Amino acid sequence: MAYVMAVVMQMNKGNNEIVLKARGKAISRAVDVAEIVRNKFEKTAQPNDIKIYTENIKGDNDENLKISAIEITIKKQ
Repeated sequence: MAYVMAVVMQMNKGNNEIVLKARGKAISRAVDVAEIVRNKFEKTAQPNDIKIYTENIKGDNDENLKISAIEITIKKQ
């Protein structure tokens, strides 16, 4: 709920466009935050853009890891 409140506070301060970013297991949390904001708090907010991509990062032992990532842009109408 802290992420939801952070997005709502930013929108109340006048930021009409918020970008939620998440990687790996946190992707579902970012989607949930976007949906809760849209359905319960800011009825005029809509997803404006959704980007899905893979990030290459260095893991332990200098191994290359591919991690799924998402960016959800929410725009207040």
